[in-house]
Amino acid sequence: MAGQRIRMPIDQLRHLALEACLACGGSPAMAKALVDATLSAACFGRTELGFPHFVDYLTSLRDGRINGDAKPRFDHVLPALIQADADGGIAQLGFDLIYDDFTTRVKTLGISVLTQRNSYTAGELGYYVRRLAQDGLISIAAANGPALMAAAEGGERVYCTNPLAFGAPLPEPLPPLVIDQATSATAFIALAEAAKAQSPIAHGMAIDETGAITTDPVKAMLGALLPFGGYKGGNIALIVEMLAAGLSGAAWSLDAGHFLSGEHPVNAGMTVIALFPAAVDSDFPERARAQLERLCSKGVRIPGDRASVTETDSLDVDIGVLETIRRLCLQ
Repeated sequence: MAGQRIRMPIDQLRHLALEACLACGGSPAMAKALVDATLSAACFGRTELGFPHFVDYLTSLRDGRINGDAKPRFDHVLPALIQADADGGIAQLGFDLIYDDFTTRVKTLGISVLTQRNSYTAGELGYYVRRLAQDGLISIAAANGPALMAAAEGGERVYCTNPLAFGAPLPEPLPPLVIDQATSATAFIALAEAAKAQSPIAHGMAIDETGAITTDPVKAMLGALLPFGGYKGGNIALIVEMLAAGLSGAAWSLDAGHFLSGEHPVNAGMTVIALFPAAVDSDFPERARAQLERLCSKGVRIPGDRASVTETDSLDVDIGVLETIRRLCLQ
């Protein structure tokens, strides 16, 4: 059954996911925030960070790595700087609760920064910038988590996959420009899927326990991921670490709890910087669209969201993932 997929209406998926989140100990507000982000990833962004990663959230809720009754707190340090404490919950809930305040400040001041500590891993980072772009804002987001990646061959785990995401508005009905990529050569969940399928990974993506490069995903799971682009990718991972954990006060990746085991909270960090382009140029979305079209005509591959879907549409979901979610509903 592993790898087999079934098509399921989005409204049914939403209902099932909400039930599962509540059954595993999440509050109604947390369930809504998590399911919204999961569906966003599944419909528009990184599908492996949609329902496959949703199972990790459910398991961590059940096992106590996520505070299901979290009540995020916010400190308006400066007019354009908000520091959030996720109270051991999920990053998406804190983002939801402060969203209107945050975007109002961006549109009033031209720029604002939200930095959050003490959460579970941020999930699909593109979700945050995608949502802001849909409200006409440019944004950059950075997030960290438990150490999964070495800085170079032969090293030990020092960083998480430390993703960086960028979003910019485009004219309707186009979806926004969204760039979401890890600083690791591949995502951890992709490595886990390869290990499950016993499928080799590309050379240079990971090392084994001895620090040697391996194409065996099982050995890589015991070793560490590697950054893309060698030391340049490692440098970007360090930038993300400083923005996500350093600014927010979250745990450095070396000190963060693991997101799949134990009872120690992850205490991940995330920082989102948003700007209001219409304050400078009301024609920004149209200018951006024209430039992207020009780049495409020259053979440039533009990353971005898939075609829009609605609640009446359906999604392909892995049968094994779906059965796991249903089982967790009953526990």
